Amino acid sequence: MTERTEHVSFRHGQAFLAAISERWNYQILREVFFGVRRFGELKRTLGISATMLTSRLGDLTELGLLDKRAYRPDKPWYEYHLTEAARELVVPAIVAVTRWAESQAGGLGLDERPLLHATCGEETEPYLACSSCHRPIEASALKPLPTEKEEH
Repeated sequence: MTERTEHVSFRHGQAFLAAISERWNYQILREVFFGVRRFGELKRTLGISATMLTSRLGDLTELGLLDKRAYRPDKPWYEYHLTEAARELVVPAIVAVTRWAESQAGGLGLDERPLLHATCGEETEPYLACSSCHRPIEASALKPLPTEKEEH
């Protein structure tokens, strides 16, 4: 497998959106974040074919979103972990989409998955907050400022 030097980043917004908007990629990244890391566990949890899972795991690894780590010395069996870049970029998106979906489920039996803030050790419900006043930001209260280009 060749080493790929270009990984998904903010400069690659379209590549990132394409990567996580693909149905299986988003679900794989979500499950890996929530601790489902082995091939067989992912296959069972997602109900995905082995061929499709192998392909998607390869794509996500090549994009720099997943690290593949051997966990058995006697067999080529691997666990998948989010890379640091993926944790910075993908985790907020996964948490936001997952929480939104859970809030919209309306009695469909979706269980909320608890989140732990590792820094303080407490269960948390993350939210987007203003860096100036530290109040939660609602979509209706956020708007773009014109750039210098747009002002002229």
